[in-house]
Amino acid sequence: MDQRAEIREFLSSRRARITPEQAGLPAYGGNRRVTGLRREEVAMLAGVSVDYYVRLERGNLSGASETVLDSLARALQLDEAERSHLFALAREATPAPASRRRSSTAKQVRPAIQQILDAITDAPAWVRNGRHDLLAANRLARALYAPMLADPRRPANTARFVYLDPASQEFFVDWERAASDIAAILRSEAGRNPHDKALTELIGELSTRSEIFRTRWAAHNVRFHRTGKKKLHHPVVGTLDLDFEAMEFPSDPGLILLVYTAAPDTPTADALKLLASWAATQDHADHLSDGAAASRTASDQG
Repeated sequence: MDQRAEIREFLSSRRARITPEQAGLPAYGGNRRVTGLRREEVAMLAGVSVDYYVRLERGNLSGASETVLDSLARALQLDEAERSHLFALAREATPAPASRRRSSTAKQVRPAIQQILDAITDAPAWVRNGRHDLLAANRLARALYAPMLADPRRPANTARFVYLDPASQEFFVDWERAASDIAAILRSEAGRNPHDKALTELIGELSTRSEIFRTRWAAHNVRFHRTGKKKLHHPVVGTLDLDFEAMEFPSDPGLILLVYTAAPDTPTADALKLLASWAATQDHADHLSDGAAASRTASDQG
């Protein structure tokens, strides 16, 4: 990815959304040639020279101090996710030995993490990386995401499912929000890990095949995805109103654990129990199918 272009487009897009009134500045005359704030106005609000801010917005964040970045974040009224993204862009803009670069986004999980997932029996739980690859899941999560897992490509990827599989528009009741969240989370990951080849390839694939993704990607929005609600429509048990929590693994940077729950004594709680029964039935059927296949192979060899 072109890091200078990422910086330039992020800063200019944040500047364009703020009016002088929102920044507490007087707006003289009705003919402004730019959308949002002028560069000199941002420089004044951030307490830096115009020349220095112009250099920053042209993509040169290398060497920018934490004080300058903090001032810039305040001037542009960045939220927590945007501020984190700005600092990530600055960190990646500073030359570092190859040995100090962040490793690529995780591609697999340790057996102990799978054991944790399997120990969670009453709630869908799964682990993803920053690319939204589904790397591990418990039985209930596999059942919940059966429409996505129907695609044989592995690892299954939520971003690819949302933007390239029409089934996602029925699965995600609020598909527009899901699509916006996915693009924003991928943009955040690109800021943290711009050298991830698989991430670059995923973004390239989505950009080539989905005009909707291209539009959302060009907005340069970033977002945290730590807690909230999801409304999903499962083909077997119907609509589910779920709460979710996302947690990082300190010992496994880049991996995120997501757990979905439902309030007790609600239709969704009952639906999850039904989904668990359906999942157990499916697993039993798969086991019988595998056993029959093994018996045929043994018979053929005999």
